[in-house]
Amino acid sequence: MRKNNPIIWSDYPDLDIIRVDDTYYMISTTMHFMPGGVILRSYDLINWEIATYVYETLDDTPGQKLEDDKGIYGKGMWAASLRYHKGKFYVCFAANDTGKTYLYQSEDIMGPWKKQIIQGFYHDSSLLFDDDDRVFIVYGNKEIHLLELNSDLTGPKAGGLNRIIIVDKGQVGLGYEGAHIYKINGMYYVFLIHWPSVGNRRRTEACFVASSLEGEFIGKDILDDDMGYHNAGIAQGGIVDTPGGEWYAMLFQDHGAVGRIPVLVPMNWENNFPVFGIRGKVPHYIETKSTNPSYVYEPLFASDDFNYEADKDGKIYLKKVWQWNHNPNNDLWTVTEKPGALRIQTGKISNNLTLAQNTLTQRAMGPACQAIVTVDGRQLKDGDFAGICALQGCYGLIALTKEEGKYYLVMIGKEMDMESNIWGKPSDITRPGKEYERIPIDTHRVTLKVYGNFENNIDIAEFYYQCNGEWIKLGVTHKLYFRLDHFVGCRIGLFIYSTKEIGGKADFEKFDYRCLQ
Repeated sequence: MRKNNPIIWSDYPDLDIIRVDDTYYMISTTMHFMPGGVILRSYDLINWEIATYVYETLDDTPGQKLEDDKGIYGKGMWAASLRYHKGKFYVCFAANDTGKTYLYQSEDIMGPWKKQIIQGFYHDSSLLFDDDDRVFIVYGNKEIHLLELNSDLTGPKAGGLNRIIIVDKGQVGLGYEGAHIYKINGMYYVFLIHWPSVGNRRRTEACFVASSLEGEFIGKDILDDDMGYHNAGIAQGGIVDTPGGEWYAMLFQDHGAVGRIPVLVPMNWENNFPVFGIRGKVPHYIETKSTNPSYVYEPLFASDDFNYEADKDGKIYLKKVWQWNHNPNNDLWTVTEKPGALRIQTGKISNNLTLAQNTLTQRAMGPACQAIVTVDGRQLKDGDFAGICALQGCYGLIALTKEEGKYYLVMIGKEMDMESNIWGKPSDITRPGKEYERIPIDTHRVTLKVYGNFENNIDIAEFYYQCNGEWIKLGVTHKLYFRLDHFVGCRIGLFIYSTKEIGGKADFEKFDYRCLQ
């Protein structure tokens, strides 16, 4: 199998990867999207599909439910560790809104997953199952800690190993973090992301090695390459071997507003130390062998006619490509009340898109993508907005709205606050967007389109409505930005929110999503 590198042009950051027999599994950060803890599956390391999620919702806080003008944008689940040990899968991560470290366990990758808390907060953690059933967690930023856990993995082991193994003393914009620890041929390896503030000033990958967990970890940066793409260094992720004994690293690269996207890096060993890339560079094309050559993968994005049936327990499961923005209110959405439609009802007042509950999303895909949906707004109330969006901190949207019983189409964009830095501001969650254009229409049913272009960091969204079979652009070409206020790549979203009175409803039909090469 041969494919362009990066292998997926969509937001799957902070990767960890394992192989169980002939199957590869990979987990990625999902922040504030639910269900969370996405696990992908592959047989060749190049083609991937969504296998499952670790949890439907993480907790039930006001921020996770978008209540009281609170949210967990840029927080939630970060940088999970995925491990398989003695017939059981483990997923461990910290959540930056709750300040807790979570551990999920399952005997089947498809679940069910048992949830517990590990006492303490362990940033960018990595699990290590060592000999004699000893378990360790490695974590930290700039100072990398090694901590032994007790046998039931609920907290530190009394009298167990607890030490700082690596200290970043250089000039850095980002100290060592994103730890991944492995024991390979009797040696202990810790892989880290790094961002020196001298030289190329981009993300690099580092590795440190020791012959014992009590010994000295010695290492250096082992990959400094951007593949010629905007000085965006490739780093942070896991390593895995193939059944044939080859080795690869699965790392990520910043690609502007579409997010942080996976890059597959060949690696080998010289004198028991890893060597990444080919002569220090990441290849633009990658070729691997499949353990299941005839397997047909489900795409990482999908159209949807919203025709669903409940399972034997009466539960509806949407396609795996869908995630809710924050915890859904399951009493306020349905795909069975009107066959062929996703119906969402408002349950609170929101002054903008980022406070709207039950926004249903898929990842945007590069180099360009478009999504089309028909919105039936006959049950909208005055002050409601229902439509399709490019969801980020500086979002853009096109919506059907209703004022004094009359219908309008509007295009709204949230402008970049030029006084803020890449982090954004906490108040951004309540700051409304700017209305760029509004036109009256004489129908409650309209077909809308969002188009996103992410090639070469163009990072724009445009919005259209269909009239007499033609697409007409509404509003401006909206600039998108990857910032740390949301800390995720752009999402295509279906939404409704009420600014005056709750209880309005919108039906979304004939969702058509295409990646444009």
